[in-house]
Amino acid sequence: MPYFCKMHPFVYIPFPDWLDNLDRHFFYAINTYMANDFMDTVMPAFRNAFFWAPFYLFIILFVLINFKKTGWIWLLFALCTFAITDLTGARVFKSLFERLRPCQDINMLGFVRLVLGRCSGGYSFVSNHAINHFGLATFIFLTFRPVFRQSWIIFIWAAVIGFAQVYVGVHYPFDVFSGALLGILIGAISGKIYNKHYEFTIFDKQLIAIH
Repeated sequence: MPYFCKMHPFVYIPFPDWLDNLDRHFFYAINTYMANDFMDTVMPAFRNAFFWAPFYLFIILFVLINFKKTGWIWLLFALCTFAITDLTGARVFKSLFERLRPCQDINMLGFVRLVLGRCSGGYSFVSNHAINHFGLATFIFLTFRPVFRQSWIIFIWAAVIGFAQVYVGVHYPFDVFSGALLGILIGAISGKIYNKHYEFTIFDKQLIAIH
């Protein structure tokens, strides 16, 4: 059964059947075939705000302490990036496509491991965890890249969080993949705008403690 994008009360744009079937196949491979006790413990933690919030808090404090006024502007851009990605995922794509989560899909009945012990509410496309974390990751990467060559590592962080969404059974892989692409696009725009006007050009002179 295809999923529909409701652009008009009488116009529907379905997901291709081949994409639905491929998505279910990869979901089952990740959610079931890759299952093990270790990941059953770790993956739920990665998608929990209590796990990833301290990491972002550290980055925020680091920037504010070292860059003062410019740091506050950076924080404003970061918050705007998060707000745009979150609203885009929740208010635009989820409302338009209304795609059911795997645990709500009648075609997946009996084939979903609910690692969290429950079926999350709301719609599935796109994954807000993916769009939010990849949006922030891209923004942080672009703004920190001139001074931290290893800033690309934050994409691994975002990817693990996105993978966890599929593993615990609340999103299809295409939900995460699409969310990641949208997040990268939004983060790239905000990051380039910030760098154009407020780039950390004297980061090495302002740095308090990097070693």
